[in-house]
Amino acid sequence: MTTPSSSGIPRGGPALTVEEAEDLLRCICFKTGPPRTVGAELEWLVHDLGDPRRPVPPGRLASAIDTVRALPLVAALTFEPGGQLELSSPPAASLMECLDSLAADLRAVREALAPIGLALGGYGVDPWHAPRARVLREPRYDAMELALGRTGPAGRAMMCESASVQVCLDAGLDDDGPMGYRGRWRLAHLLGAVLVAAFANSPVHGGRRTGWRSTRQALWTDLDPSRALAPPPDGEPRAEWAAHVLDTPVMCVRTPSGPWAVPEGLTFREWLRSGLPRRPDADDLRYHLTTLFPPVRPRGHLELRMIDAQPGPDGWMVPLAVTTALFEDPQAALAAHGAVEPLAELAADGPPPRNTLWRTAARDGLTHAPLHKAALTAFEAALDALPRRGATPQVVGAVAAFHERYVVPGGCPADEQLEVA
Repeated sequence: MTTPSSSGIPRGGPALTVEEAEDLLRCICFKTGPPRTVGAELEWLVHDLGDPRRPVPPGRLASAIDTVRALPLVAALTFEPGGQLELSSPPAASLMECLDSLAADLRAVREALAPIGLALGGYGVDPWHAPRARVLREPRYDAMELALGRTGPAGRAMMCESASVQVCLDAGLDDDGPMGYRGRWRLAHLLGAVLVAAFANSPVHGGRRTGWRSTRQALWTDLDPSRALAPPPDGEPRAEWAAHVLDTPVMCVRTPSGPWAVPEGLTFREWLRSGLPRRPDADDLRYHLTTLFPPVRPRGHLELRMIDAQPGPDGWMVPLAVTTALFEDPQAALAAHGAVEPLAELAADGPPPRNTLWRTAARDGLTHAPLHKAALTAFEAALDALPRRGATPQVVGAVAAFHERYVVPGGCPADEQLEVA
């Protein structure tokens, strides 16, 4: 469940028609079947071990990148434009396989960073430094910064100063039940707001309070809406998503050498029809998919991209365990559907993440009564389901501790950041 290379160049395959592109999108974005696998992508800020407020110079960060890249990890290792470290697990056959594999990789990364005086920080946005300098100079990120910068500074902050826990789950069965891909698509867009609220962990950005419990999620509301919004979750997902992808502007047109073109306002549909500046092929369409950043992104499986990075060395395990339980356990899935349906009215004024539900979740967390009620039911269902999903007592205990510490009183990790900010 890793993402494709961010530096690929066009392969020169056969040109696509609009109809061929629509068919391809329907085939590759929702691969249906019994839910079996789980994966995660963990992003971390890299900071000074002794004083996290001390900026890490680019040269020192480059040395750390070389050190970590030499490790024999199971997960795919990448670095984000601001130097954030990301581990992307392969698809795992169970929750515990995924957790154990990522935990072993993280131990190896931390042990490699500590002797050079660096550590990993679990924050949704950098609480100390804004703006962070972009340390990766690649054509993709040059193009991304230019394209996203047309609508303001949020794009650059998202690229260089944010970190998350992304959960990857199978699309689901080809039916209309709670484990079907249509139901799971809808659940992801309603439960996603509950996950934003419960795991909000970015109230301070660049040394100042922002007024949001999840500033990371607030950044998404300020991105180019065509690229960051989800299509309506109540329609037929394959058709809605295919139309959305084709009607989203192209971020870049890749070239074998030199800077990539960054057209303004050219949708992929228009590119297919015009064939200019060159005719796009299937590889261009797949690459275009990696430049869309909605909170739920179908990539054959579903990527849930809305959860802030979590505090502590093992805090990332809790959202991964909770989300997996609520999607993969049939009894918990039914409970989750029931818990979030009352929130649908708050989501009726637009797609995530700009609708009232998602903005309220990012701003208020679980202090908002309907979100708090839904979270209580969802976490209780997850705690009941985790032993059935093979979770160890340690994992169940971590989720139970989070539930008691934050969910029951209507709080989130952001509240503790605010107490010391």
